Amino acid sequence: MSWAKAVAGGVELSVLVQPRASRTKVVGEHDGRLKIALSAPPVDGEANAALIEFLSDELGTKKAAVELIEGDTSRRKRVRVTGVELDAVLKLAS
Repeated sequence: MSWAKAVAGGVELSVLVQPRASRTKVVGEHDGRLKIALSAPPVDGEANAALIEFLSDELGTKKAAVELIEGDTSRRKRVRVTGVELDAVLKLAS
């Protein structure tokens, strides 16, 4: 998967978010990124917070383990998740 790669201590994800969706869910792969629909609006960091909470819930990790490393104000984001294996992350898209 081109949207996920193992890095020291965890995994780095390339994500495309779709804010203001009817519900938060993984849509699938789009243009080499994992597409995630978020019910939160892209206002005052709400979508970023929703993304971090969603990924931490889905991967069974603490929110502090999920870090937005690029794309704070963009729909295209890079996220680092520490303490998880690549196999666990790849299950998100299935």
